[in-house]
Amino acid sequence: MDSLLLWFIPWELSPTALVLLALGAVAYLRGCRRHRPSVSRQIRFWLGWILMWQAFQTRWDYYAEHQFFVHIMQQLSLHDFAPLLIMWSYPLTTLRAGIPQTWRLRWLRPINRSAAMRGFKLVLFNPVFAAFLFGGMALLWLIPSFHPFVMLNAPTYRLMNWSMALDGLLFWWMVLDTRPSPPAHLSPGKRVFLPLLAMLPTMAWGAILALSMTDYYPIYEICGRALNLDPLTDQHLGGLILWIPGSFAMVLGSLIALRIWMRLSERGRLQPRNNATPGAQTATATRPTA
Repeated sequence: MDSLLLWFIPWELSPTALVLLALGAVAYLRGCRRHRPSVSRQIRFWLGWILMWQAFQTRWDYYAEHQFFVHIMQQLSLHDFAPLLIMWSYPLTTLRAGIPQTWRLRWLRPINRSAAMRGFKLVLFNPVFAAFLFGGMALLWLIPSFHPFVMLNAPTYRLMNWSMALDGLLFWWMVLDTRPSPPAHLSPGKRVFLPLLAMLPTMAWGAILALSMTDYYPIYEICGRALNLDPLTDQHLGGLILWIPGSFAMVLGSLIALRIWMRLSERGRLQPRNNATPGAQTATATRPTA
């Protein structure tokens, strides 16, 4: 029992992470009273929230610093699975309903309408940049020559975790947008293929790690491994996790985006093609919606 409780004691207490996670949970609970999302959406949100909290503020972080395959599991949770589950619950309306109206009017609305925020969205939600950032972010911290510095420098290690989580939330927010374009930043078709494009770099590096007989991360041997695994077995497990479960998250997100695309098409909410005839465009524009 004591060992189980020890798991929930943060390895490195982060007041910022605890405050943000707590604020998100309180806002969602308040929003559920007003917006009443479906049970399935609530389950997905809380699964993602718990996974995010586990990766940030439990003993998991200790094993991630001392075992390569556990580190990969932590990063996939922060970057892929937890953000995917949270954004798959479509929480923005519920969270907005849970924020006091005075806060929304005084802070959120001016920030959202500011020129800086518009420029930020214009760059971040560019499909090429988004795919490059999402795939490159995961590989950046795994560069063999850079990884020892990341693991031994506490501020850089925290920056890695935060950047992975925030990038994952922004990426899946864009991919799982349920609106047509515009007002969504990407067309439904691009949202389907974006995860498949973004997964290629990490899938390739995961395959290399899973099949290579060279130890690319001796830093874990120097610091001491938490589990009794030889270096290559540890690396092969990490490579397999990055290769297969990591690719599964991308494929799942793509399938969800495909489902959204089909629903928009069934409801007649897609924008007409530019090469359609004027008469066809007029007929589409004037067709009553269900």
